This record gives sequence, C-alpha cells and structure tokens, in this order.
Amino acid sequence: MPRIDAHHHLWDIARRPQPWMDGSWADPLRRTFTLDDLAPHLAEHRIDGTVLVQSSSSYEETVELCAEPGPPVELVCGWLDLTAPALDADTLHRLPPRLGALRHQAEDEPDPRWLVRPDVLRALGLAGEAGLVYDLLVTPRELPAAIAAARAVPHTRFVLDHAGKPRIAAGEWQPWADLVAELARLPNVSCKVSGLVTQADWENWRPADVLPYARHVIDAFGPGRILFGSDWPVCTLAAGYGRVVELAEEAVADLTAAEREAFFGGNARRVYVPERAGD
Repeated sequence: MPRIDAHHHLWDIARRPQPWMDGSWADPLRRTFTLDDLAPHLAEHRIDGTVLVQSSSSYEETVELCAEPGPPVELVCGWLDLTAPALDADTLHRLPPRLGALRHQAEDEPDPRWLVRPDVLRALGLAGEAGLVYDLLVTPRELPAAIAAARAVPHTRFVLDHAGKPRIAAGEWQPWADLVAELARLPNVSCKVSGLVTQADWENWRPADVLPYARHVIDAFGPGRILFGSDWPVCTLAAGYGRVVELAEEAVADLTAAEREAFFGGNARRVYVPERAGD
C-alpha cells in the first residue's frame, strides 16, 4: 500500500511572508522550504505521496501550491475566505483541480466560536457538497466549536489537524481528552497524528511525554480514521523527519499490519479522495 504523508508545508519566504512566524522562536523556519528539501526524507522513509497544506491565509499562496510539480504532492489543502458573501457552489467548482481540501487558522481567530458563525457554516456546507475536505486547525479552546460545526454539516468530511494541539509541554490532559473523544464520535471526522512533538518541550521531550496523547486519539477515532502527518518543516523545531516517523510507528505498534498500513497511507487516500462535485 502506498505510504502518504498527509500533512506537510512548503513556502518561499522571499515571495510570501508567513505572519505566524512572529518571534525569534521561528528563526529556524524563516527560510524557503522546497520539494527538493523534502524529497530525501520521503525517499528514506518510503513515502510515496503527500498532502501539501497551506501556511498563510492567502488564496494566491493556494494557487501557487497547486502549481507545484507532482508527484509526490497528490493534492493541496489550501485556503479560501469562508466568510466571503459571494462564495457559492460555482466558485468552489472553479477551484484548481489539485485543491482537495480547505483550511483556515481558526486557532488564531479572536472568537473561539468562529467555526460556527453562520457564514462559515454555510461555506463548510458548500465545501462538503463540492467534495472538498475541511481541515480543522484548532486548540482545546476551539474544540467545542469544531464539534458543533462537524455536527451541523454531517455531509462534509473533516480532518482534525495535530490531534487538536494538546498542551503536552504543560502536562495538560483535560479538557482536551474529553473534547477529542466527543469529536471522534462523529463519523464524518478523522484525525491526523501529527504535530505533537511541537506541542511538547522542544528541547527535552521524550516519547513517554507524547505517546499517551497519540494513543488517546488512536483509541478514540479507531484505526480507520487516523492519518500519519509529519508537519514538516515545522516539526524540525523539536525533531527531524525520521524521528517523527519513528514516533508514529511506535504509537501504532499495537495495531495489526493492515491497520498500520492504513494509518500510513490508505486512510489518507480514502479521506482525501479527489471527488469534487461536477468533475
């Protein structure tokens, strides 16, 4: 079965600023990252395809990402203004063919209930009707709204990024654990086991710090709705690509061989299948 990295980024820092790089903590990331930089890691760990994810709230960036050569990029999770009054089904059908999913940095919105604004819910419904997936970039603060949104538009497929960003470095378990379990009860939601090392102490994390959080979402969502994602190059703040793969392999070590293959590829292929309405 093909192995898929369901979450990585690319950016050209000279072409497009990344506003979220807002302090010295981001200095290691403040350069251009290309497919040529990623390719050796994919080859070493037998990754056959990827999902390329937006990193700024810019449709221009999304168009640029969709123009990236592929393989290995199988599809793009891009950005679109979900609050635009003119957004309609025709707009979504005219999006670049490689755009299979949408995402917005809901975690950065002042309103923790942004996802359940009437205009956003309307757009999420339209996205689902067009065959687009919606990636949830949220923290525990926004998880209640994520639950409400996924429940309100059950025909839309959602993917929770980075397991909902638990505060691993602070050792916090609740309310994240219960909220994730509640979200997992909705059949239209899957979860990426990604980005956890950067929620831990970057310099001193150990597998024992991270694995309980990874295994909680694996148990909650089940082996059919979990996806591997590296979150490269953001993960390099805390761990290299290979270390992230090793940690993921340890997290799913108790699953069957078929379930592990699904985690590392089959589930991503199923969830992100490009079935855009009207194509």
